[in-house]
Amino acid sequence: MSNSKLNASIEAIEYIKPKIDMGSIIGVGTGSTVNYFIEELAKIKHIFKGAVSSSEASTQLMESAGIEVFELNDVNEIIVYVDGADEVDTSHNLIKGGGGAHTREKIVASASNEFVCIVDESKLVKTLGNFPLPVEVMIKSRSYVAREIVKIGGSPELRTDFLTDQGNQILDIKDIKIENPLDLEQKINLIPGVLDNGLFANCKPNKVIVGKD
Repeated sequence: MSNSKLNASIEAIEYIKPKIDMGSIIGVGTGSTVNYFIEELAKIKHIFKGAVSSSEASTQLMESAGIEVFELNDVNEIIVYVDGADEVDTSHNLIKGGGGAHTREKIVASASNEFVCIVDESKLVKTLGNFPLPVEVMIKSRSYVAREIVKIGGSPELRTDFLTDQGNQILDIKDIKIENPLDLEQKINLIPGVLDNGLFANCKPNKVIVGKD
């Protein structure tokens, strides 16, 4: 059991509780830290309406905990979105997608009134890029996208035996300099065949909660 991840989750619950009521929808991300958050969220499921999930894995966890899960298309407002990250820099830019759910995570985060990121101290970095940058690609475009990424200085590796919830593949980009996260996020997303990449610079969290042991 990770005390730091649990503590971040408990702090996130305390932060969102005053913001929600019986009509509220909460956005929920994906990953090991979020799994702790879902456990804590289940304890207060009587004070909000339900959740929108960023992955099939989180949907299953929430439904088994008795939290009603709604489709994004069926809700008008998400009060707050809570998710983890693989890296967080000093300006709150993120790398996400270690679990391969970053495209849906970015959609739900963008659709929410507020984005709260929960991490442990190990995820804090000065500059992003030590963690390989995930890029979700349509299967038929994979080799073309990989060649284009090499042109901008990255070393793409196919994530083997993995498909996203949307049925796409992931290229993990190593050795890429991320001096301007916003610029790089946009540049990669303009390559035809890319669904989205794991840089969250255009869609940064409003608040970062760092759990400590």
